[in-house]
Amino acid sequence: MSKAIPFRAHAPGVFLSLAIAGLALLGDLAERQLAGEAWLEALVLAILLGAVARLLLRRPHLFDPGIDFTAKYFLEIAIVLLGSGISAAVLASIGPAMLGGIALVVFCMLAVSYGIGRFLGLPKRLAVLVACGNSICGNSAIAATAPVIRARPDDVTCSIAFTAVLGVLTVLLLPLLAPVLQLSGVDYGILAGMTVYAVPQVFAATAPVSAVSVQMGMLVKLVRVMMLGPVVLLLSLVSAIRAGGDRRRPPLHRLVPWFIVGFLLMLAARSFGLIGETAATAMNTASGALTVIAMAALGLSVDIRKVMQAGMRVSATVLLSLLALLAASYAMILLLQVSPA
Repeated sequence: MSKAIPFRAHAPGVFLSLAIAGLALLGDLAERQLAGEAWLEALVLAILLGAVARLLLRRPHLFDPGIDFTAKYFLEIAIVLLGSGISAAVLASIGPAMLGGIALVVFCMLAVSYGIGRFLGLPKRLAVLVACGNSICGNSAIAATAPVIRARPDDVTCSIAFTAVLGVLTVLLLPLLAPVLQLSGVDYGILAGMTVYAVPQVFAATAPVSAVSVQMGMLVKLVRVMMLGPVVLLLSLVSAIRAGGDRRRPPLHRLVPWFIVGFLLMLAARSFGLIGETAATAMNTASGALTVIAMAALGLSVDIRKVMQAGMRVSATVLLSLLALLAASYAMILLLQVSPA
């Protein structure tokens, strides 16, 4: 009898999150059929629909236990499955110089973006979320970082919403820079892979230029996504040490979240051939679906009015951070001189 109580408490919020996620996926599908691509991806739609639904709930406290459960555990499982799409073979194919350049730009931009956010008055956790989203892989990085730094749902929603909007604008405008900066197909692919947030968006931004831009852009983007594990692990260490105090060493399970261990194990399994291409594709599809469900739950826990209050500062931070990332990526291309003169 006691086991039925948690299920009954969680069920309303879990089922509502699933319903919102289903509507978001249908909306994504409708966009692709009508316009050829999704300008607002399912993940962003899930947050928006969830936030609107929150306003319509008469007794939201009945849904909160299931909403909190879904936002936390569905997302953590999604992060684990995400590791199956990356392998060490990517590192070998891109070369040590390019790998080092990507890592250097990512970590430098984490500091720069965080500094911009704090200068513009963003709270520390919100500034970290924007910095991770800008420097690594947009929404996925924000979603993965949030539980580690114990970010508030409002902060997560706000950072994802404005990052998503600017991400769409980047896809539309970035191809115009190829002729202006006189970039080769390879160089433009590097620039797109370093600055565009989501993997599908990299394809959309590089396809109008050339096939080689698509290949290089996707390769660079995968390496950039691979930085998610080390960055989140580092943030987890810092967060746990601060929470534990200066004189007490935090326990191991607090230093390394289980889902980051799972992410790294998945990456290793893929690298050693234990996970095939078919299985990896299925796991990444499942990861995407679980992330949409988690974001629906996140939206259901958000107060839209608080998000709008922080809108101008967040949008300014995201824009300035993206411009800084664009400049740093272009400088890396010039220094590495990947393409022949």
